[in-house]
Amino acid sequence: MPTKTHGARNSQPRLFPRDGEPLWKSTEIVGWKADWWHDFYYFLISTSWPVLLTAFAVSFLGTNALFGAAYALLGGVENARPGSFVDGFFFSVETMGTIGYGEMTPRSTVAHLLVTAEAMLSMLGVAVVTGLVFAKFSRPRARVVFSDVAVVAPRNGVPTLMFRVANERANHIAEAQLRVTLMAPEVTKEGDRLRRMVDLPLMRNQSSAFILTWTAMHPLNEKSPLHGATPEQLAEQQVEILVTFTGFDATLSQTIHTRHSYVADEIHWNARFVDILRLLPDGTRQVDYTKFHDTEPLPPPSGAPAA
Repeated sequence: MPTKTHGARNSQPRLFPRDGEPLWKSTEIVGWKADWWHDFYYFLISTSWPVLLTAFAVSFLGTNALFGAAYALLGGVENARPGSFVDGFFFSVETMGTIGYGEMTPRSTVAHLLVTAEAMLSMLGVAVVTGLVFAKFSRPRARVVFSDVAVVAPRNGVPTLMFRVANERANHIAEAQLRVTLMAPEVTKEGDRLRRMVDLPLMRNQSSAFILTWTAMHPLNEKSPLHGATPEQLAEQQVEILVTFTGFDATLSQTIHTRHSYVADEIHWNARFVDILRLLPDGTRQVDYTKFHDTEPLPPPSGAPAA
């Protein structure tokens, strides 16, 4: 029976969070002081659309509330009720949005000065928001999915670490590259604790035309840092395997990149991925992504009794 592994969870802490989460959400950093004032633009670019739109709405309403209170306090707006914050607020909205006035217009020098200041602030705000929206829309975002687990199974008689990669857009990604790095804690002879990072060479780390799926393979031969390792050893050492994907999106004409990681609990030994490719009777190739994360135990060797 195939094993459903989609959404698998584990208890081992990972250095690189999944789903693109920032590092500070999974790691407690002591002695680091956030500089939100200088990194505010970076925060707005990297944040989600709901957060950005909420920040824009709060800024827009808050600024209009301040100018509305000033109009209500200082007066000078034609046909506005004296001291009315509501009239001052909506007059400010019309001014900032360059909508044009209906019944309410500035009539005093103070009101004209406030309108001038608000118009300047409005132009600056439109320029900033336009730049942010364009920058977020133009950012290339990879739609590359990794299998939830990796497997270790013989390949041509050699134990091989394997995982799947798929292009959800099914477009052409040119010069796609995978780099796999093993990260494990190490204690030196002097007693210092270090995190050792060693590259795991793949049988093929490039794909000139990455369109659908790609099964990456690292043979666990004598040259591999994982040669002779057991599941218990990997769990005890709390190893983490970092996978970095880069490529050139032919549609966007931009470089895209993403990453993924596997910890010891997410490596299934003596298992293989369920086949997702098949040829239909009419000659059409079918890719079944519903089984993309599924694995199954290896069949018993020829002549051996089935378990």
